[in-house]
Amino acid sequence: MAEKVKPYKNSELGKKEQVTQMFDTISKDYDGLNRVISFGIDIKWRKRVVALLQKEKPRKILDIATGTGDLAIALTKTGAEKIVGLDISPGMLAVGKEKVQDKNLDSIIEMVVGDSENLSFQDNSFDAVTVSFGVRNFETLETGLSEILRVLRPNGTLVVLETAVPVKTPFKQGYQFYTKNVLPLIGKIFSKDDSAYGYLSKSASVFPHGENFNNILRKIGFIDVTNRPQTFGVASIYIAKKRG
Repeated sequence: MAEKVKPYKNSELGKKEQVTQMFDTISKDYDGLNRVISFGIDIKWRKRVVALLQKEKPRKILDIATGTGDLAIALTKTGAEKIVGLDISPGMLAVGKEKVQDKNLDSIIEMVVGDSENLSFQDNSFDAVTVSFGVRNFETLETGLSEILRVLRPNGTLVVLETAVPVKTPFKQGYQFYTKNVLPLIGKIFSKDDSAYGYLSKSASVFPHGENFNNILRKIGFIDVTNRPQTFGVASIYIAKKRG
């Protein structure tokens, strides 16, 4: 069981409520800070997620932890007829809705407030489910993954893009220095929330990445589980299927 990291040390709220509060607070700064913190590489990672799903030709996609909608918008290139972007933070969704409207994608993308661990959709509703930098924010990882499996159609595909920790020298040491010292400092200078980017780096460091996450997916019931490390191992794309 991974260590349960929360955004605010002195809060009595549960992780789910703290995560909602945190993302509501940083929603206006999130996109710009993400580009700075990741040096823009996160855009390339999302394009790879889209390329993977283009081969599957999904008609209906659920993008969990959609945030400000970057992946949901990119997923329109798969040719999907309907994309539902779901997030627990109304503040992040408000930013995402503006982006969707600006791109005239309202007929394809629906942005909804929702809890990833208690999805309101019927069984077997989606051809594909994506989660971009969101699974580590689940309060109970196994519950969220079980819900994803439930709403996926048989033979449906789950694609997860999530941060990881490099294992090879010198990338491991460079990553540790950057996430421990640089990332929280950038967040503190440019964000309204001193704790947020410290939490994001800490939660990434304790997340069960790589084969550990693969094994959790298999335990939940997913099959054909693989993962593809990205950019020296600082992130990973996980692909899994629901049994037909």
